[in-house]
Amino acid sequence: MRARLSTLWIFAMLNYLYCDIVGLMDSGQLRQFLAGRVGGMDIGQEFLLGASVLMELPIAMIVLSRLLKHRANRLANIVVGSVMTVVQTATLFTGSPAAYYVFFSVIEIACTVLIVRCAWTWRVETIAPAARPAPTAG
Repeated sequence: MRARLSTLWIFAMLNYLYCDIVGLMDSGQLRQFLAGRVGGMDIGQEFLLGASVLMELPIAMIVLSRLLKHRANRLANIVVGSVMTVVQTATLFTGSPAAYYVFFSVIEIACTVLIVRCAWTWRVETIAPAARPAPTAG
């Protein structure tokens, strides 16, 4: 499950990243970025810091999903997956998003919902005890 969750976070991050790259190929979007105002929002240092903190959450989850103990791991994946789902869903209701943005958003939302579901249903892993050789008579 640790590897599965980490892999899902990698998948989500690649979709977040490529959506942003495609957005820079959109000339109208790029002009807004260069002007420092996108969809009525000022793209200043505060916005960029907030966006950086928000994107650091799924980046950190790639590693934390592999390192955290079971209980903390489940909780972190449920919380961060829920936050990212809510944020990405909310972005669909700001302005009128382009078709490519909606496409990526649907994939990102599905992925973070799957992360939350996997973490929610994840039970403690049990490791079978090592087989002991039978005692020998002697």
